[in-house]
Amino acid sequence: MRFRSEKWLLAGFVLLLSSITIPLAAHHASAPFYDPDNRISIEGTITRFVFRNPHAFLFLDVTEDTGENVEWQVELGAPVSLRRTGWTPDTLEVGMTVKVTGNRSRAEGSRGLCCVRMTREDGSPVLRGGRVEEEDQN
Repeated sequence: MRFRSEKWLLAGFVLLLSSITIPLAAHHASAPFYDPDNRISIEGTITRFVFRNPHAFLFLDVTEDTGENVEWQVELGAPVSLRRTGWTPDTLEVGMTVKVTGNRSRAEGSRGLCCVRMTREDGSPVLRGGRVEEEDQN
């Protein structure tokens, strides 16, 4: 009988441990996907704003130095976090021009970044009174 109770105790412990560790592993840091040492700025016209889990995404039509228009993908935070700071699905409208500064994607040949700062075309913050943080590059 003792063997059976130890077996169930071990199974319960494994279940408890996995219920704690699996959710912790589910969320990831951005460093494996975006290079914190390769910060860039782009300016473009919004073509899509996808405001859904697990992360919101913004798609911009950006004119490259060559004159070619290309689509850039900007990863934002989770919608629940964005809502806490005032964002809604209507915060960014298709056709609006924004400047985005962020860490460039590590994927070779991709045009993506993880947003650190976003402003309107005139340099004002996207949300009035919103917090804008960026390291001084000078």
